[in-house]
Amino acid sequence: MKVLLAYGQSGLDIEVDPRTATVVEPVHHEAAVDQMAVVRAALRGPVAGPPLRERVHPGQTVAISACDGTRPQPRHLMIPAVLDELDGIVRPEDVVILVATGTHRGNDEQELRAMFGDDIVDAVRIVNHDARDARQLTWMGRHGDRVPVWLNREWVEADVRITTGFVEPHFFAGFSGGPKLVAPGLAALETVLVLHDAARIGDPRATWGITHGNPVHDDVRAIAEATGVTFALDVVLNRAKDVVAAFGGDLLPMHAAATATAKRMAMRPVKAPFDVVVTTNSGFPLDQNLYQAVKGMSAAYQVVRPGGTIVCAAECRDGFPDHGSYRRVLASAPSPQALFADISARTETIPDQWQVQIQARIQSGSQVIMHTSFLSDGELATAHLRQTHDISATVAQALAAAGPDARVCVLPEGPQTIPYVERGLP
Repeated sequence: MKVLLAYGQSGLDIEVDPRTATVVEPVHHEAAVDQMAVVRAALRGPVAGPPLRERVHPGQTVAISACDGTRPQPRHLMIPAVLDELDGIVRPEDVVILVATGTHRGNDEQELRAMFGDDIVDAVRIVNHDARDARQLTWMGRHGDRVPVWLNREWVEADVRITTGFVEPHFFAGFSGGPKLVAPGLAALETVLVLHDAARIGDPRATWGITHGNPVHDDVRAIAEATGVTFALDVVLNRAKDVVAAFGGDLLPMHAAATATAKRMAMRPVKAPFDVVVTTNSGFPLDQNLYQAVKGMSAAYQVVRPGGTIVCAAECRDGFPDHGSYRRVLASAPSPQALFADISARTETIPDQWQVQIQARIQSGSQVIMHTSFLSDGELATAHLRQTHDISATVAQALAAAGPDARVCVLPEGPQTIPYVERGLP
């Protein structure tokens, strides 16, 4: 049986035996017939509160938060729709689009033009948030569970603050979108390190599909609520990254409605854990680096048996990446077990600690094998990972080693599908 994995921009075919394989995908929904019309309807008929145009007044300044280049947000639809609603009320020169990079690198002009389109780049000022630049940041106090909050100064000083994003399950924040477009998206490194510290990430409630009671999302939500969002806009996408539904309005009820839809599409029950799980990182743009590929590993980890094998296909055209401390920290211990113990025992926070902690935990409990196009076998070895150049053969070998009753689960869309073992499932 041939299965097409989401990989880079072109995909990757593998062969699995249908007698031993289970393919788990999101519930497919066709794209909205008129995607722009759906987005406009969310701005004009929000889930809660008045339409966007009724919240903005002449002479005001506007800041719009948008996802960075590692996220498949349909900015080419969402940003023009927002700007059209603002037309005739505020001047273009009083609008700034803030790329909510969190701690990621900023996007260059070529990337921005691909993300937003030439018309937007030429008409509206776009600024990459930099979590490490103190000049961009302003102190907002402590919120949530004593989180020190520094936010982007242009965001804070704007009269009108609009978040735009998309909602999908997130491996420790529960769901993306909504309040995450404020923090960590527009927050300082210090703020992000606390939001992503070992205690919060290590909490069993910090996982896929859980927001309330999740210590990470509880604090993210508290920060956005305390510091103020004028209007929030989120979409839910299908596997082709087309808009299925859009939600607008007051931040928290809007996000609750969007997450309910995303959960119905993405969370998929299975009968029992598998010996082998093949996963991806949803293809481009999410699989640009190994750092992001931990999401695909985490989705697989939900349904792999203890000691089982995870095979993760992620193109990694941006490498580890080389910026930040992720690569250095991964190589700082002789094994995943030692690395996990070291991170868990730390009392201080370090950059990329959360990503390394989750990856080390997964690798401690499972054998993780990567398939990439831009990382060498030697480079992966420094991260305690093996490379395979033939996923189909590797899966067959792992199944044979696991015994005659071994089974494989394939997650072609990676973290777009979140499988979970449902006890008592018929």
